This record gives sequence, structure tokens and C-alpha cells, in this order.
Amino acid sequence: METRTRQRSTAEERRATVMRTAIKTFAERGYYGTSTMDVAKAAGISQGYLYRLFKGKETLFAALVDHCSARLLEGAAAAAASVQSARPEEVLKALTASYNETIADRDVLMILMHAQCAASELVIGEAVRTCYAKQVEYVRAVSGASNEQLRRYFADGLLSNVMMAIDATTLDTPWARALRA
Repeated sequence: METRTRQRSTAEERRATVMRTAIKTFAERGYYGTSTMDVAKAAGISQGYLYRLFKGKETLFAALVDHCSARLLEGAAAAAASVQSARPEEVLKALTASYNETIADRDVLMILMHAQCAASELVIGEAVRTCYAKQVEYVRAVSGASNEQLRRYFADGLLSNVMMAIDATTLDTPWARALRA
């Protein structure tokens, strides 16, 4: 009779599991509405082990913001590489399509929205500012856009966030059409 030994997960594998489940848990109820017990239960680990993997709730949530930032940058890099033109307008158009595709993942979108609401928490605020800094500097570097073009690009992106978050992207009402135009 052959005995199978159960292979234990490494801390990094557990961290990845926690991140996958935490993004869904926090996206649903936000930073303030989600407890570490909720995250631990969803990940199938004890709350104590969660605290061994992450210093605390703020640190875990900041890691989710970093994860979402990396997803945005990965999409932007692929979009920028596919553009045949060096004109900032063309590059920004491709980056906009990539951004909208990334935030179509509601969990990513809601983590970004909740992060802005929880930015008064020191660690989370720093993660949000770092996210913006990385995004702005990357878009500037690959597009050659002016400050005004960058401001417009990010303003449109934030409006897209709101429209997606409130499920207004498909509404056929005058106000929703005006904001989509």
C-alpha cells in the first residue's frame, strides 16, 4: 500500500491564495466593511496565520492596491507595444482601451475605488499615491503626452471608474449618454 504524503503549501503560495480571495472579499464590501476574519475564512486559513503572512489589514489591502496597479501597467505595456504610431493621441487611445478592459474586472475596479475611499489610512494612502505615480509616469513615458493630455486621460479614466462602479455604462438615459460621449 502506497502512502501519499501531503505536500504543504509554502508561505508564498498561501500569500497568493490570500490575495486571490482577499481581492474578491474586499471588492464586495470595501476596506472598512471587511474584517481580517472574513478574509481568513475565505482563504481557508486561520486569522493568526493571515497575520503571519501580512502585518495587518492595512498591509494586506495595500498589497491588493499594488496588485491592481501592476495589472494596469501590464495591460498598458501590451497596449503601448501594439501601437504603430508615435503620436500621443494614438498611444493614449490604445491605453484607454487597455484601461477599460482591465477595469471591466469588477474586483480590480472596486479595489481601486475602495482604496481611494480608504486613502486616509496611512499605508493605504501611500499605496494609492504610489499607484497613481507609477501610472502617470508610465503613460507619460510611453505616450509622450503633454501634461494637459495626461490630465484629460486620467480624468476620463476616473469617470470611467465611476460609470462602471454604478453600472451606468449601458444606461440609455440623457445623463449617462452625456457622460459616455
